[in-house]
Order: sequence, then structure tokens, then C-alpha cells
Amino acid sequence: MKKTILILSAMILLTSCDIMNKIGGTYRLSQSEYRYRSLNNIQLAGLSLGDTSGISLSNLATIATILSGGSGMQTIPFSMTLNMDVTNPNTSAAFLDALDYAIQINEMEFVKGKMDIPIRIEPGETKVIGVPINVDLKSLMNRYSQERVTSEMSGFLGITPNETAVSVKLWPKFFVGKKLVKAPAPIPVIFHFGGKEGK
Repeated sequence: MKKTILILSAMILLTSCDIMNKIGGTYRLSQSEYRYRSLNNIQLAGLSLGDTSGISLSNLATIATILSGGSGMQTIPFSMTLNMDVTNPNTSAAFLDALDYAIQINEMEFVKGKMDIPIRIEPGETKVIGVPINVDLKSLMNRYSQERVTSEMSGFLGITPNETAVSVKLWPKFFVGKKLVKAPAPIPVIFHFGGKEGK
């Protein structure tokens, strides 16, 4: 009987230590430094644009036509990867098991998504985290307006020189047993774009 109690106590202690370790890893991720790196794999309605520096003059008219709704499309699929440099300044590793995120462009709700990929950043290490984005711009136009979505996307992609604020909220998740637990508060990250330059 005493042996069983000791084993159960050890299991509870190990589980508690594991949870505290994961909470610590998530906390250190919230204390890490986030910097804009790049946008790549940009695709708009089947048109491959590469990255923001690769948007050619020949594509501008097509992009403008798509964003203005002149193509008569029922949907306007848009996808890309937002790359961030994340530096862990702590003395222990920062990590998570999965991630939920929400992105706003100039306070316009742009996209929500999740990444079911573990991330681990060692002390003093910088890693590139790529956030995959997939959204139907037509649904955004129906929710806001065609003019606003066209204006925000033109600034975001560097087609116009309008300054754009991109707000990224990251909710780390970690496993407790077989269940993913989501952090109650997000990690807020803000980038500012002016024309083709990200800051």
C-alpha cells in the first residue's frame, strides 16, 4: 500500500514539474524579442507574387484589377507566409507545442489560424518563425468594404506608400497529457510597414 502511494505521489510530482516546465517555456517565449523579417510565398487569386520585393510592374495592373473586384470572382484567395525573427534573451529555452494566432491590418481583422508545429528556441538563439496565412479577400470585402480592403492590401504589399500597422497576437499552447492547453493571454507583436519597407 505504501509503495503504491509513493508511486502515485511520484507520478503527480513529475506531472506537476512537467506542467511548470511548460508554463516556464511559454513564459520565456512571451519575453522573447520579435522582429519582422519578410513576406514570401505570396499568392493572390492563383497569381504567384513571390515576395514583396518581387512584385513586378507587369503584375500591378492584374493585382489592381483583382482587388477592385473587376474579375467578377466569387472568391479572392490570398495566401502568404509572414516570417518573424524571434530571439530568446533568457537563460533557459523558450518553447511551445502549438500556436493560435490572429492578425489585424490597421485594426481590420484579417485572419485567424493555428500552427500545430512545436517551436523551441535555445538561450540566446534566434529562429525564424513563419506564420502561414490563408484568407478569402472577398469575404473581407463583404464584411468591411471593397475600398477598405483594397487600400489596406495595397499598403501591406508595398504597392502604395501608405503606412500599415500589422498587429499579430500569438497564443502559445502546450500539452497537458494528451490535451492542448491554450495560454489565457496572447503575446502581442506589432510591425509597421511603409511602402515596401517593414520595420
